[in-house]
Amino acid sequence: MIRILEGRWKLVILFQLFGSNVRRFSELERAIPGVSQKMLIQQLRQLEQDGVVGRIVHPQVPPKVEYHLTEWGQSLCPVLDKLLSWAEAAPAEVRERLIERDMAAAAEAG
Repeated sequence: MIRILEGRWKLVILFQLFGSNVRRFSELERAIPGVSQKMLIQQLRQLEQDGVVGRIVHPQVPPKVEYHLTEWGQSLCPVLDKLLSWAEAAPAEVRERLIERDMAAAAEAG
């Protein structure tokens, strides 16, 4: 079951949908810097297939697609909240290394 959360962007996507947020695809794309459109679509589709994320397609031109956590996905919120608290409690040297790593990865990407 933990494999449902595997993937570089899945937790970031879930945090964006945390707390009953409904987000359009374009909002998610803007809110997650560094993710390609292709990867965001792929990760959202996997989360949808796994029953964590729901997708609403509004029949209009241009198409409007919204994403939200399903009821089962909402049950992850307390776990995600604990994970966030755990990450925020990391020692300063660990946080600094992670920030440096993220900055180096961002520079490589682009």
